[in-house]
Amino acid sequence: MPFNKSIPSLHFFSSCSSSSQHSSMATSNVNSLLLSFLLFGSFLMTAYANFNEHFDITWGDGRAQILNNGELLTLSLDKASGSGFESKNEYLFGNIDMQLKLVPGNSAGTVTAYYLKSPGTTWDEIDFEFLGNLSGDPYILHTNVFTQGKGNREQQFYLWFDPTADFHTYSILWNPQRIIFSVDGTPIREFKNSESIGVPFPKNQAMRIHSSLWNADDWATRGGLVKTDWSQAPFTASYRNFKADACVLSNGASSCSSNSNWFSQQLDSTSQDRLKWVQNNYMIYNYCTDSKRFPQGLPAECNKS
Repeated sequence: MPFNKSIPSLHFFSSCSSSSQHSSMATSNVNSLLLSFLLFGSFLMTAYANFNEHFDITWGDGRAQILNNGELLTLSLDKASGSGFESKNEYLFGNIDMQLKLVPGNSAGTVTAYYLKSPGTTWDEIDFEFLGNLSGDPYILHTNVFTQGKGNREQQFYLWFDPTADFHTYSILWNPQRIIFSVDGTPIREFKNSESIGVPFPKNQAMRIHSSLWNADDWATRGGLVKTDWSQAPFTASYRNFKADACVLSNGASSCSSNSNWFSQQLDSTSQDRLKWVQNNYMIYNYCTDSKRFPQGLPAECNKS
């Protein structure tokens, strides 16, 4: 799939209130938010984060580095080990952005994972995974949603640009109604709350942000046929401009307030058109159309309009 295919113009996500409504509701919104803070002892965080303040390097024996006074984080992989980091905070709902520049050149066999995950054996998880490829071949962006320890909800995409040439923003909007995966503001996937038909939805377990760069040449590139070329090591991925407009868990509870715009945010008609454009042109796998994988019937959420 070639890069630089033109993207249709769009408005961003729908805003649910006019300026006059905002003005009339301002006092009640503030009071409600302050009450939420007092009751639950946590806070909303929104700003470009300093990596030193908001993340811990969790493994890699020096292969992960925080640079430029906390403005840049890099992960590296060599034959001995990969590396990874996680957020100090746990989040229960939010709108989370991270800019990544992926491993350039021959990245076959490598995986750069960026995801939200709760602990335990019945965990929830929201995944971006970037599967490396031979030089000149496109990365595969792999997405998945786990609820109560069960995943198998993969959708995969090519990108419409070279993700190794510059930084691009990868976003997760997670509220009680839906999860929206976006790239540079373009929605690529929406996973809706389908609890009404018996499908679990991640809404009760707080999650940390995790990222890692690791060797997965037994499956990552062409099903494991293409192995990692260690002569190209070390492989390096870079991160910057993390932003979380989100609810931070504190003292066992979260401050999530329905007054936050993202808490009820949804795709407007133009964004829905853009989502369809991505899925029609760049989606290469969708579990909801894989009848061979699910001979007893597709998962229930796949049949929900």
